Amino acid sequence: MPRAILLIHPEAKKAKLVTDSLLDSLDESFIVEWVGSCAGGIRRLRGRAPDRISAILLSVDLPDSQGLEAFDAILEIAPDVPILILSSAASEDCAKRAVQRGAQDYFLEDDLGGYLLPKAVRNMIERASNAEALFSATERAEVTLNSIGDAVVSTDIRGNVTFLNPVAQSLTGWSAAEAIGRPIDEVLQIVDGTHEHRIVSPMTEVIQTNRAGKLAAGCMLIRRDTVELAIEDSAAPIHDRTGRVTGAVMVFHDVTQAQAISQKMSHLAQHDYLTDLPNRLLLDDRLSQAIAAARRRRLKLAVLFVDLDRFKHVNDSLGHAVGDELLLSIAARLVSCVRGSDTVSRQGGDEFVILLSSIAHAEDAALSGQKLISAIAMPHHIDKHDLQITLSVGISIYPDDGLDAETLVKNADIAMLHAKENGRNNFQFFKPSMNERSLERQSLESGLRHALERHEFVLHYQAKVDLVTEMLTGAEALIRWQLPQRDLICPGEFIPIAERCGYIVPIGRWVLRQACIQSRVWLDANLPVIPIAVNISAVELRSKHFVEHVRAILEETGADPLSLEFELTETALMQDPQSTQSTIGVLKKLKDMGIRLTLDDFGTGYSSLSYLRRFPIDALKIDKSFVHGLCTNADDAKIVSAVINLGRSFHVQVVAEGVETRAQFLALQGQDCGEGQGYYFRRPIAASEFTKLMGADLSTTDVA
Repeated sequence: MPRAILLIHPEAKKAKLVTDSLLDSLDESFIVEWVGSCAGGIRRLRGRAPDRISAILLSVDLPDSQGLEAFDAILEIAPDVPILILSSAASEDCAKRAVQRGAQDYFLEDDLGGYLLPKAVRNMIERASNAEALFSATERAEVTLNSIGDAVVSTDIRGNVTFLNPVAQSLTGWSAAEAIGRPIDEVLQIVDGTHEHRIVSPMTEVIQTNRAGKLAAGCMLIRRDTVELAIEDSAAPIHDRTGRVTGAVMVFHDVTQAQAISQKMSHLAQHDYLTDLPNRLLLDDRLSQAIAAARRRRLKLAVLFVDLDRFKHVNDSLGHAVGDELLLSIAARLVSCVRGSDTVSRQGGDEFVILLSSIAHAEDAALSGQKLISAIAMPHHIDKHDLQITLSVGISIYPDDGLDAETLVKNADIAMLHAKENGRNNFQFFKPSMNERSLERQSLESGLRHALERHEFVLHYQAKVDLVTEMLTGAEALIRWQLPQRDLICPGEFIPIAERCGYIVPIGRWVLRQACIQSRVWLDANLPVIPIAVNISAVELRSKHFVEHVRAILEETGADPLSLEFELTETALMQDPQSTQSTIGVLKKLKDMGIRLTLDDFGTGYSSLSYLRRFPIDALKIDKSFVHGLCTNADDAKIVSAVINLGRSFHVQVVAEGVETRAQFLALQGQDCGEGQGYYFRRPIAASEFTKLMGADLSTTDVA
């Protein structure tokens, strides 16, 4: 059925003008009905249901009713139908008053034939249609509000509650029956979460300003039973059809749990997952703040970079669970050694950084470094194990060693590496000269990645001699790194780097293969059969399939296992008694293959006679530090004598390394030490030269 537009106008000519204009612009679903008086309009409205009328165009200059009288009469009959006032210029004030009393708009009759009138009518009808749809959805909206997960509360213009959905009733502790009609600030008691003072409901401000609003962050709702809930909200004004504010609505929800989760996530983002210490992110923030404070107050601060010595061995031998427990124990001791204003952070793995937020002198940092080293050195009781571990500590000072967080941490790290190079278990202050060493170390690390494929390694051999006959009894294979346009680099410079970077296993396999090839060359040349000793690191010994790789290399090269000797450090074998059984199993497999086993650097590590007895060792090597003091230090002389007697008691050969003087040679000979090795006899030499030493020139077969 077509929708009607009722035109109430006294002049037929103008009525036709309006009708033609509307019909030309509106679609065919509209018809225009014209009456010439207020009474005619009233009859039409009473004869046709008002909901069939889409709009009313009303002149305020009617013959039977003037001004607002006609408007009031029509509005009373059709209060829900939008009315557009048609007015002459002389009656414009009357038209404006009609708008104030509920008319949608007014239009001056001088513009009746233009395009603006149809546009105004169309907009008016659309607004009315939208409003009608909104009002018809009220019941549906209430059902929806009662079923959503957020709390909804509304008020009238005076701020009294008019509606609470079930969630709002639950969060406030007020039933709808009790709350409706009460002031909103009585039902919604809100306090500032920081200062705990009462806050006026945002709905009050929304009504006053006619603008949407919300609570500040951190506000709490005090439930009727005094329980506090963190809430987030949004509030907006409610308008009637005319656009006037009639109240406000507020939607809010409980964020107590969400805030707790957010705080936890924030904490996790800034703290180490295992130790709960500040992580690198939080340390950088605190260090930057401490630097700013130290700059203002003209104070010093210190950064200590702490690295655990040989921690990887604990993980490899006892498992990560024990390693994690050890890290927790270490973290607790580190925290106990510093002030509450200082920061202990874990950077990852076995590295920690400590911020001493203010110090008077650099010596204060030294005292802290020594305190840390002493505290960590005490045994850690972990899962029935008594574990001992040491620290290497690097120290940088603000402002002497850097003016920003990144530089201070980097320089402390460089100093820590210098501490490791100086024997571990000590602290070192950063010095500018260390930067050069750091750059050199980085260069070596970069070069190590490609050294094998570029064939930059060579083997030199150092003779072992019988101290009685001074005859050649063996050779130790010693790796050298030949970089282009550089002297040979000794292993002490690059092997520690290789161990840290994970290159030691492939390098160790290369050394073993080259030594086996050389052994085969000498065997094929009918030279005297002497064992070639190869140094095996703790990492190699514990690497997966180590025995299988040894067996494969022997088969590949055709070398005789009887001409092969493995030198293993005392520390590698005895640092962790709990892994001894697996180590013994590996050593027995090597012995079964015919390989000779020597315990290197004896006396410098974790000497234990009970464990020494269980290892299938063929020889002990007296560490060169004791041999060096043999003729000048009584204690060193006693140690050398004790090791020689120990070897005799266990029926193993004893080799003294680092023999440099004839006095040392004679002293060892006088104590019946079996073999010796050192510069007094021979320096390490290339395979071609060693071949000559053995009695034949096989330089053309030099494979090293």
